[in-house]
Amino acid sequence: MALLRERPTRHRPFSATPATSAAPRKLPGLTLAALGVAAAWGVHRLVPAVPMLTAAVVLGIAVAHLPFAQTAVRGAARPGLTFAGKRLMRVGVVLLGLKLSLDDVLGIGWATVAMVLGVVAATFFGTWWLGRKMGLPGDQPLLIATGYSICGASAIGAVSEAGGSDERDTATSVALVTLCGTLAIAVLPLLQGPLGLTDAEFGRWVGASVHDVGQVVATAQTAGPGALGEAVLVKLMRVALLAPLVAAVALSVRRRRRGSWPADEGQKRPPVVPLFVVGFLAAVALRSTGWLPGVALDVAQHAQELLLAAALFGLGSAVHLPSLTRTGGKVAGLGLCAWVVVAGVSYGGVLLTA
Repeated sequence: MALLRERPTRHRPFSATPATSAAPRKLPGLTLAALGVAAAWGVHRLVPAVPMLTAAVVLGIAVAHLPFAQTAVRGAARPGLTFAGKRLMRVGVVLLGLKLSLDDVLGIGWATVAMVLGVVAATFFGTWWLGRKMGLPGDQPLLIATGYSICGASAIGAVSEAGGSDERDTATSVALVTLCGTLAIAVLPLLQGPLGLTDAEFGRWVGASVHDVGQVVATAQTAGPGALGEAVLVKLMRVALLAPLVAAVALSVRRRRRGSWPADEGQKRPPVVPLFVVGFLAAVALRSTGWLPGVALDVAQHAQELLLAAALFGLGSAVHLPSLTRTGGKVAGLGLCAWVVVAGVSYGGVLLTA
């Protein structure tokens, strides 16, 4: 079964606009994205429980619907915001690899690795199948499934790049996954006692079920440093599965569109493994060597957060709330079902591996 629905009328050329002519067009949007990142950082500083990436998405959506900003967001600023949502997302995903080392994966034990693989598989295929059955348009079922099962908005951006997904499908999926991940920050800590989870078990549950890395940290820290450490390790194991998933999507695209690129139009086929995924794996390998000093890792982490915040602000600005009314009920229903699936399967997995 193919991962992406075929859209014969959406074969985009992969040739890039010359940088000399494109750069001035991107400047207004990149400036707006930088201001959005600064505002998101300020929100996080004022309310530490709100991750900067979550704030960036929300601010992007808000700016796109301000009466005095709508013309700019949809006009002069659009090229730069689209560039942020696509290109800066790629760089941020590459730097995300520096958070993960092979020692981290081996250190959590094979039972936990098997649990994470089961959670990701059940969440991804269950959400994708249900989204298709509910009739969600475009690549939304795939993108929402990716965000819930792997690492939230970052995974959605990576898979949408590999598959050439429509910007609105991407933005809608990011908005939904961000909303549910934000709700998890408030809801999951309230369930630790009723579910009878120790701090370590709660951390593993959070790491296996919450979407974005920042949201995992914000949720798990409520149970102390032990829970936080377990949550981050389990979450990074899920992040490691981003590379094979993106490669599978890229292969699916090539297979379904084989023979559809006219040789005389100078179009390029998407690579089997996108370059930014190769960069992600290279970053994991580099981190695993232990050669990078702590200062370099800290700088890379800050750069990754800033780049992803700019990318998510750009994606948030593409959300058009009035247009969501046509499928808003279905999207919300799928989000709720996926949330129940990932939380329930993760809870069962934690109990089995305790």
